[in-house]
Amino acid sequence: MAIIGVAATLTACSSGSGAGDAERPTVLTTFTVLADIASHVAGEHLRVESITKPGAEIHGYEPTPGDIRKAAGADLILDNGLNLEAWFGRFVEGLDVPHVVVSDGVQPLDITGDAYAGLPNPHAWMSPLNVQIYADNMAEAFAELDPEHAQDYRDNATAYRAQIRQVHDELVAALEDLPASQRALVTCEGAFSYLARDAGLTEKYIWPVNAEQQATPQQIASTIEFVKAHDVPAVFCESTVSDAPMQRVAEATGARFGGVLFVDSLSEADGPVPTYLDLIRHDAGTIAAALTADHTS
Repeated sequence: MAIIGVAATLTACSSGSGAGDAERPTVLTTFTVLADIASHVAGEHLRVESITKPGAEIHGYEPTPGDIRKAAGADLILDNGLNLEAWFGRFVEGLDVPHVVVSDGVQPLDITGDAYAGLPNPHAWMSPLNVQIYADNMAEAFAELDPEHAQDYRDNATAYRAQIRQVHDELVAALEDLPASQRALVTCEGAFSYLARDAGLTEKYIWPVNAEQQATPQQIASTIEFVKAHDVPAVFCESTVSDAPMQRVAEATGARFGGVLFVDSLSEADGPVPTYLDLIRHDAGTIAAALTADHTS
């Protein structure tokens, strides 16, 4: 009876409607970015929901009893892996629900810094090339869950991969004429290692992960030194943290504040980044525009 009640609740809360909703398998993701990618791959055949809500900070999320009930009623759970969801092991303990790590196959990059030695940077979805891997992993997981529509999932993933690849190609092309000494991406959090690598940029950040409550004087000084040494034209910060430390870097170096970037969460439907494609296009466009402003007419 408890499981029936959970299923009914999930059906009532779904964004979809109609008699077919209750018959579609439910896929639950750990955060909104994965949910949006999964919804493109799933198409109309699956119901996709996110544990966390738009705007939520994923790193230190604390699951609620309602989250546990929702997970118990799911047919499949998707998580990012790479140590992103530190809470995930406790969350799924005791649940008889299969789960898939969508970053499997990604070549991980380590977080730099003594406190994080040997730990992978979890923000692999910030690389459009990596998200192509995510989409394929989801397609195969969905095909196993729902073999009847396996080819649809693979076709959806192929179409989505093409859109994602276009974002990468446009970013690389936009940065093509940027002088080598200025090919740097300076942000508050070290969430852009994969994007920087794939775009041919050197990454510099104030703090490695958002678990840190504030920037230390040493971190700010190191960032100022880097910006000055490389004549970096613009610096950036993420939407989920205060940009005050990076504004100090901009003031001390003369670099422009290039804008706010989105990483861990989508916005509400009427916000600036309601889908992953919106998020990555926004970030790529903001980065390219700010870094190349002095080299375009």
